[in-house]
Amino acid sequence: MLNRRDTLQKRSNLLQQVRAFFYTRSVIEVDTPILSQAATPDVHLSSLSSQLQVPGYKEPKTYYLHTSPEYPMKRLLCEGSGDIFYLGKVFRDGDLSPRHQIEFTMLEWYRLGFSMHQLIDEVIELIQNVMTRDSSELLDVERLSYQQLFAKYAQIEDVFSATPADYQACLKHHSIPEIVGVDEDDKDLWEQLVLTEVIEPHLGNQQGKPAITVMYHYPAKDAALAQVSNDNPLVAERFEVFVNGMELANGYQELADAESYRQRFNESLQKRQEYQLPAVPLDENLLQTLSFQPLPDCSGVALGIDRLFALQQGFSHLEQGMSFGIEKA
Repeated sequence: MLNRRDTLQKRSNLLQQVRAFFYTRSVIEVDTPILSQAATPDVHLSSLSSQLQVPGYKEPKTYYLHTSPEYPMKRLLCEGSGDIFYLGKVFRDGDLSPRHQIEFTMLEWYRLGFSMHQLIDEVIELIQNVMTRDSSELLDVERLSYQQLFAKYAQIEDVFSATPADYQACLKHHSIPEIVGVDEDDKDLWEQLVLTEVIEPHLGNQQGKPAITVMYHYPAKDAALAQVSNDNPLVAERFEVFVNGMELANGYQELADAESYRQRFNESLQKRQEYQLPAVPLDENLLQTLSFQPLPDCSGVALGIDRLFALQQGFSHLEQGMSFGIEKA
């Protein structure tokens, strides 16, 4: 067990190591706004808001604390920033557990001219640098597509044609406790439950030891802001990285043009309406920037620093590696 001073020092060392990783690659650190007039429309994310009395306005204006620096970073990329990274605080309401904090530290970076697989290589290199002291201790790495992981761990050979009944049978076969309140015909939700309950616990483990698992080529319906593959319209150029059963990073080869962004944003707003979630204002500043200058060819990824530190130190709870968790702030 580390004492308070040792924990602070080791976390400081990690932040220095991460910054050095990018400085040596000539990737510029950027400091983007935390407050925005827009919020993410993603149905899985909940933005915190604040009322600001902005000079010149009679009534307070609603601003949102960012869930990620993604939108302003993409505006910078459009304006010619080149390769950039952000290391700082982000906020996501509604999640508090050993693996979640409402306020946490995120590393996000974008590499021009990188394919999804080239960025995956760099993510793995960063994790290996942080998690190991020398080449003899490198973590094992496995790279499997979304489809391959469902076949390997859930015995579902074709995730694209699987039915809700197939997913329900899989959960029963793996002795997952009965899940109530889910529509029997909601294929997307049953698929997600198989992913989280059956597959993810296996990821980032090799023969009982921590490892790195990369899951790539998500279904196109879960593309977020990733490009759909030119080779297979059923999949998106999106990936996630797991270590020791914990999701650590989420990235993709980026969409480029404003029309595609607006279409994806509107689809998310429609889903929010279906799930009876509040509507949120879209980032019109990003859309306007993209309309003048599409995003350059690039791939980007976000990585949870608190999770990385917890994995490095063997902590069971993110709060063990933070100055103060939200309940003690």
